[in-house]
Amino acid sequence: MAPGSWLLALWALAALVLPSSGEEGDGGWYAFVRPVILQGLTDNSRFRALCSRDRLLASFGDRVVRLSTANTYSYRKVDLPFQEYVEQLLHPQDPTSLGNDTLYFFGDNNFTEWSSLFRHYSPPPFGLPGTAPAYSFGIAGAGSGVPFHWHGPGYSEVIYGRKRWFLYPPEKTPEFHPNKTTLAWLRDTYPALPPSARPLECTIQAGEVLYFPDRWWHATLNLDTSVFISTFLG
Repeated sequence: MAPGSWLLALWALAALVLPSSGEEGDGGWYAFVRPVILQGLTDNSRFRALCSRDRLLASFGDRVVRLSTANTYSYRKVDLPFQEYVEQLLHPQDPTSLGNDTLYFFGDNNFTEWSSLFRHYSPPPFGLPGTAPAYSFGIAGAGSGVPFHWHGPGYSEVIYGRKRWFLYPPEKTPEFHPNKTTLAWLRDTYPALPPSARPLECTIQAGEVLYFPDRWWHATLNLDTSVFISTFLG
C-alpha cells in the first residue's frame, strides 16, 4: 500500500451476505458502501495452474479474443488470436500512449469457448440480494490498467501478479481525463492532489479479492504482468 494512502477497512465477511435495511449500523449496509479486501476464501490453485502462460497458449492460443481500448469508455474493439495478443501486445505500458491507443484484454469473453477454464474457478461465496454473477477474465502487462469509471458491484481476484486500485465513493467524482491511462494519471495528476482529494488505495496480491460496491469510481494499475478475474453482481 502506498505511503500516506488511506487504508481500506477490513469489514466482517458477514456484511456481504446480510440483507440491507439501508440503515447505518446494519451489517448489510456496508456491502453497499465500503470496499472490502477478502483473503483465504477459496482455493483456486487448480485455476491458477491452468492460467499459466504455457497452459493458456496451449488451450486457447488459436481462439479469437476481443480487446478493448484502455480508456474510460472502451469505444474501440479489436479481434485477434489470443496467441498474437500474448506474443505481440502483452508488454509493459508505454507511459506516453493514450488510452485509445492501448489495447487491453478484459471483459469481452465468450463464456462458452472459455468454459473449460472458468469451470475450475471458485468465486467468493457471498452474494447480494437480487443479483446474479457474471465473469470477466483478463490478462494485461505491467503498467496497464483502466482509468476511472464505475459500474455495478462485484469482486476482482488477482490470479498472477499484483493490481493497484484507486477508489472514490459515487458522490466524489475524481479528477481525470478519460483518454489518459492510469499510469499517466498517476504520474501527472496524482502527485498534485491534496490529501482531501486522494482516493482510497490498495494493492491486491495474487490470491486476494477486492469487493467493490455499486457505482464506486475506480481505476486500476497492473504492477506486473497480471492475470485476473472479476465476478460482477449484476
